[in-house]
Amino acid sequence: MKYFSIIMTLVVCLGSAVLSYADGHGDHSNAGQTVLKYTEFNQIGNPADVLYVKEESPQALNSGEVRVRVLAAPINPSDLLQIAGQYGVEAVLPAKAGSEGVGRVTEVTPEASHLKVGQLVLVLGGGTWRDEIVAPAAGFLPLPNMGPLGPEVIEQLGMSVVNPVTALLMLTSFVELNEGQWIVQSAANSAVGGYVIQLAKQRGIKTVNVVRREGLAEELLAKGADVVLIDGPDLAAQIARATGNEPVALALDPVGGDTYTRLTNSLGYGGTIVAYGMLSGKPATLNTGMAIFKDIRNRSFWLAKWYDSATLAEKQAAFGKIIPLIATGVLKADVDSRFAVGDIKEAVTRAAQGGRNGKVLIVPSVK
Repeated sequence: MKYFSIIMTLVVCLGSAVLSYADGHGDHSNAGQTVLKYTEFNQIGNPADVLYVKEESPQALNSGEVRVRVLAAPINPSDLLQIAGQYGVEAVLPAKAGSEGVGRVTEVTPEASHLKVGQLVLVLGGGTWRDEIVAPAAGFLPLPNMGPLGPEVIEQLGMSVVNPVTALLMLTSFVELNEGQWIVQSAANSAVGGYVIQLAKQRGIKTVNVVRREGLAEELLAKGADVVLIDGPDLAAQIARATGNEPVALALDPVGGDTYTRLTNSLGYGGTIVAYGMLSGKPATLNTGMAIFKDIRNRSFWLAKWYDSATLAEKQAAFGKIIPLIATGVLKADVDSRFAVGDIKEAVTRAAQGGRNGKVLIVPSVK
């Protein structure tokens, strides 16, 4: 199971500290709740059409299992792509939806006594768009004692495994960037884009941030962006003017199509472009002559493959940087809206819409 290595990595990175909660085997917080909701899809297709809400009664724990109340789980583009059959890994049907989240332990079995009732955990085994998860203890990462955390920080922790790690690795894996150098990224108002801005700012790396509509500059500049531009046929010329013709060392693109081509054209000699998505649904074209004479490097990034191939030391280094920044509020993503599990069709519809300024979350307690 691909998530097991992630869990073990994070345990080592964050330590084995536990919160000082009572160590009873359960608080039976669901005693008065006879119906729990979860999401499932039995066929591939448009998420709003194929996702269904189902109900179940709280189930008894088997040996080694843990009961966790889900607090927040994001809807990531990769979640929607997998449901639609457009992702690199096919879903095994019937499938539970949701790839990451955060929750609180409400009951444990004696065999899972390293987890404590009341403790916050990251849910890494999938199927997170639901009220409650019962699973073996290996499916949860116990977070160390970080003091009292407000709901906003808890929501941010629920988004810590996918997008911030993607941003960090793309900034460190392909080009050795130095303070004062320029990078450019498309879809800069996305969750990954926001993390790229914040992480680059900490290192003194200057960012050109490309978006597809007006009205986003103020928000991105507040996060630390140096330049915000609107995508268009003259994008390479816009970038050159904005940087004072200084070379752009790295381009990050989840859009594809013409945007990928324009970002490639903006790179300086020896520059690198990294593709990590195809939001436009369109293939890109590449001027091979320019790529040869400017020594342009074309790379790609897929987080799932990194989890499969990275060494323990590499994973430790990544999470050792990300989790403390999120827990202290230094690194954060915008939240567009929150939906209950029962409103999953509305939630995925909103997540697929353009014009959002933040992530859509499944928050079971939301009214």
